[in-house]
Amino acid sequence: MQLHISPSMRSITISSSNEFIDLMKIKVAARHISYRTLFHTILILAFLLPFVFILTAVVTLEGVNKCSSIGRRLGPRLLGRIDDSERLVRDFYKILNEVSTQEIPDGLKLPDSFSQLVSDMKNNHYDAKTFSLVLRAMIEKFERDIRESKFAELMNKHFAASSVPKGIHCLSLRLTDEYSSNAHARRQLPSPEFLPLLSDNAYHHFVLATDNILAASVVVSSAVQSSSKPEKIVFHVITDKKTYAGMHSWFALNSVAPAIVEVKSVHQFDWLTRENVPVLEAVESHNGIRNYYHGNHIAGANLSETTPRTFASKLQSRSPKYISLLNHLRIYLPELFPNLDKVVFLDDDIVIQRDLSPLWDIDLNGKVNGAVETCRGEDQWVMSKRLRNYFNFSHPLIAKHLDPEECAWAYGMNIFDLRTWRKTNIRETYHSWLKENLKSNLTMWKLGTLPPALIAFKGHVQAIDSSWHMLGLGYQSKTNLENVKKAAVIHYNGQSKPWLEIGFEHLRPFWTKYVNYTNDFIKNCHILE
Repeated sequence: MQLHISPSMRSITISSSNEFIDLMKIKVAARHISYRTLFHTILILAFLLPFVFILTAVVTLEGVNKCSSIGRRLGPRLLGRIDDSERLVRDFYKILNEVSTQEIPDGLKLPDSFSQLVSDMKNNHYDAKTFSLVLRAMIEKFERDIRESKFAELMNKHFAASSVPKGIHCLSLRLTDEYSSNAHARRQLPSPEFLPLLSDNAYHHFVLATDNILAASVVVSSAVQSSSKPEKIVFHVITDKKTYAGMHSWFALNSVAPAIVEVKSVHQFDWLTRENVPVLEAVESHNGIRNYYHGNHIAGANLSETTPRTFASKLQSRSPKYISLLNHLRIYLPELFPNLDKVVFLDDDIVIQRDLSPLWDIDLNGKVNGAVETCRGEDQWVMSKRLRNYFNFSHPLIAKHLDPEECAWAYGMNIFDLRTWRKTNIRETYHSWLKENLKSNLTMWKLGTLPPALIAFKGHVQAIDSSWHMLGLGYQSKTNLENVKKAAVIHYNGQSKPWLEIGFEHLRPFWTKYVNYTNDFIKNCHILE
């Protein structure tokens, strides 16, 4: 495009670049237009003409070629039109909103895959509304299937966690048989010369209550190997009647000297009579309780209104171990060991990685129970437990006596001052609240032995440093491995125990390092082969 001004300044011509076509010609009378006006006119024309040219070109190109990118992108905007693709998207949103409020017809046949959906569209000539309805029905069906699969997975995991692995069952049977046929397996534990040490308060006394021989062996071995003074260790292993022979055989045949091990069955404690533990007798014989822990865990559960995580917590609370006498024994420690002043009570799903001797030097400030609190810590899932996580605060008795924001503490590794404990009414309080929960048909709490202990030990707990006891290795797969290595005691609380196939593979080695795979009984039973 070129601009020509005549020598006389009387005309202005705008022509194309090839000079054959004059696009615009303006004649100017000198008498009426000053040079200044002319100059301003030229500037305005020079500014406007490119836009006129672009608009003309867009209109022309859009008319000639409907697929022109310039026409598609600039033409509609400059001319105030709406792009077809934008209109299509807007219409589709409108259809989706309409379909989202409609009921899906009964018997609507749904494709099994996206490719089948596309095929059905071609064959049946679906309109946009029908397509949207079928798509919505497909998505909702897949969501239901995924949810049902998740609940089925949780149920299977619950059954796996509640069962006894074949290898561990084999170990118990073989060791029981060994007890009856091998005099060395029946030898007295400990030897007669060490019997006075069982009540000597100069030693470090550990109490372990379990019916799992393999787990007990790991707890004892890890404690002895991690100790700077193993000769000061005395282990009191308590088990049930059916496991006693096998448990005794294991520790009789596998010495952990210089540490001392005593193995006793609950029936060998004269104090454990029905008169002294009436509530536990009621718990084990109550039909409603047995149905709750051993019955159908799906019946009566509204899965449509329950999240998988909540359902998993409920399943864990229905583990049959919670009505076992072994699980309640810790509340009777002052009576079971009348001559001891201080003990460390251990669960069977822990591993000791550091010398625990300093625990006996911790000042409990006149409290009974030294425990790690579980309401603060790096892991916001594991270390976020307050009383509201364990109790039903809609129950009037719970709401009246407890604070939902009060910090909870953990069982698994506790230092108990038995002398101070004997001056309290902790056991009576424990029994009283168990009775109330039975009367209320388990509506006050569901989860095991910790809730009544949280009430009974109220005001009697001294918090100890969290590095002594790390929790969550049985349900938190994202556990920080560096923190695991630093902890004095690691606790596989949860369903994924390290001796089960559902245990977390990356956390299992911290436990298996203390399994004696050279032992003939372990090899013959193919333990964790």
